[in-house]
Amino acid sequence: MRFDENARLDTSGVDDLRGSGGGRAGGGVGGRVAGAGGGLGIVGVIIYLLLSNFAGVDLGGMAAGGGYPSLDQVGSGQTADNSSLQQNCATGASANDSTDCRMVAVVNSLDDFWATRFSSGFERPRTNFFSGGVSTGGCGAASSDSGPFYCPADSEIYIDLTFFRDLETRFGAQGGPFSQAYVMAHEYGHHIQNLTGDLQRAGRETGPESGQVRVELQADCYAGVWTHHATTVPGESGRPLITELTQADIDAALDTASRIGDDFIQENLGSGRVDESQFSHGSSQQRERWFTTGLDSGDPRSCDTFSARDLG
Repeated sequence: MRFDENARLDTSGVDDLRGSGGGRAGGGVGGRVAGAGGGLGIVGVIIYLLLSNFAGVDLGGMAAGGGYPSLDQVGSGQTADNSSLQQNCATGASANDSTDCRMVAVVNSLDDFWATRFSSGFERPRTNFFSGGVSTGGCGAASSDSGPFYCPADSEIYIDLTFFRDLETRFGAQGGPFSQAYVMAHEYGHHIQNLTGDLQRAGRETGPESGQVRVELQADCYAGVWTHHATTVPGESGRPLITELTQADIDAALDTASRIGDDFIQENLGSGRVDESQFSHGSSQQRERWFTTGLDSGDPRSCDTFSARDLG
């Protein structure tokens, strides 16, 4: 994955909260998982539930209350300091060398692409880099244990960039620049669902064909759709911001998708037993399939997971 070295990056849609002292939610592993209404993350909910199970937390209330868990409050008052991003992430050359700047560039490309898919009513999401913990504008607060997530209440994406290291060290993923881009594109997909109304179809039930799984697989598909067009989406200069994607990049994204399937996480980071009734994000096979569906078609209409009888 390479970016146009001369392209100008726009940091105005990204807030850097890493110096604001957000704290950690609920004391980390021992934290309480509250009722419905929280953010949607690529693996965040699954990891949080697994960690809570390890700590002996009773999750029966969440199962009865349904839906994605909201996140424990840790206080507010966070202030963004974007001076470093503005200074260091000015051009595509910086995106080729820096994870921070790469994520800014990926957000720019996602903004440019999805804006063209709406005749009206498109509003880009804000993206927040945080460290340790973060307070949201309507989904409570989260620790880094929650993974990257999207908060529909404030239409913002939240990510601790150390998650990419965890993907490699804890999940055994190949990692790399486009693996990171896939994660961001998935979260952006939840914003598209928020705009179209599909996000509300997640429901409260879990399981391999549940509304929650269908929402997550659609976000994977949307990530694939953007990937299909990524090297042709014109940036501010009129030229594509992303100049090169290789098969190795695609393989890295698929590898990441396989490492964050419910079955992989349950078997390798949980009890060692796969329980399909608790699926909330989809199996590894399902996640790979729907990313590939979007990648092959390049058409968001191919991502109708809600009508699909067979999710893979």
